[in-house]
Amino acid sequence: MIIYTPPKPADTIPVIDLAPSFSKDIDARKAVAWEIHKTARDTGFFYICNHGVPADLVEGQLALAREFFALPLAEKVALDARKSPCLRGYEAPGLQTLDDGSPPDLKEGFQIGCDLAPDHPHVLAGVPNCGANVWPNGRPEFRQRYEAYVDEMFRVGRHLMALLALSLDLPEDFFAEGLEEPLFNSRLLRYGPQPEDAAFNQMGAGAHTDWGMITILLQDDIGGLEVENAAGEWIAAPPIPGTFVINLGEMVRVLSNGLYHANMHRVLNNHSGRDRFSVPTFFDPSYFYEVRCAPTLLEDGAEPKYPATTVGGHIADMYRKTYGLAA
Repeated sequence: MIIYTPPKPADTIPVIDLAPSFSKDIDARKAVAWEIHKTARDTGFFYICNHGVPADLVEGQLALAREFFALPLAEKVALDARKSPCLRGYEAPGLQTLDDGSPPDLKEGFQIGCDLAPDHPHVLAGVPNCGANVWPNGRPEFRQRYEAYVDEMFRVGRHLMALLALSLDLPEDFFAEGLEEPLFNSRLLRYGPQPEDAAFNQMGAGAHTDWGMITILLQDDIGGLEVENAAGEWIAAPPIPGTFVINLGEMVRVLSNGLYHANMHRVLNNHSGRDRFSVPTFFDPSYFYEVRCAPTLLEDGAEPKYPATTVGGHIADMYRKTYGLAA
């Protein structure tokens, strides 16, 4: 269990301007990649601005979250993710425990991923967490709006992966093979105000690292996200209008041979009396893509610090752990 201690002010999480990274000038793109390199060696967290995602789409996605969680309980429960073979749909409060040894997380969620038909090879082969999404009945606009947002997250995710490659002195298209059919999960989350009867060290999301490559987080104006920096100090990551919060997951640690951090973070439910809404999108290469140490980080004959892993295999293991599923 990781005991809660108050965070310090957020003075070490930078805002990276993506505008130059869309330039045809490779030096301009490399300059942005260098900014990512620097913060990846400290917190593994940064904000991005000038990302190109339309403001109305961003606000619309937060509105979608508010609309979903305002649905009648019976309508949400009909989409219970525990009925889905790939954990898609509604997640009731207390379903997930991100900080092993702590009480369950105090959040409510709705999750989608790659929407695969029953005859897709992955589904036929029984590949974990592969299958169809579930959607609210009689609300076709809900799916349309969510998928429009995901399309933009794919664009941003591919762009960030190219910058991540440049940051490690790799070719921009280093991940291209794994990004033809990316793996993703996106969630709508609602964090209610912290209840007075919460258990010891129980919060919205317990301290954890993310599992994959890149997380693109949209958060509303409430705040509550906290990040552990390289010195082991907890700092706040407050909302900044017009930005997304980006953090690196555990597979980047494998890729970078431990040079880049996948740092702990958590969400403390607020005491404002208002709900907090956020939308994380976890963007990764395809399921069977093998992640191993970047060749630019190994001297001749040197052994990497971490064994190679597949994207999907690692994520499936983490699902089993945090949702208490049988292996």
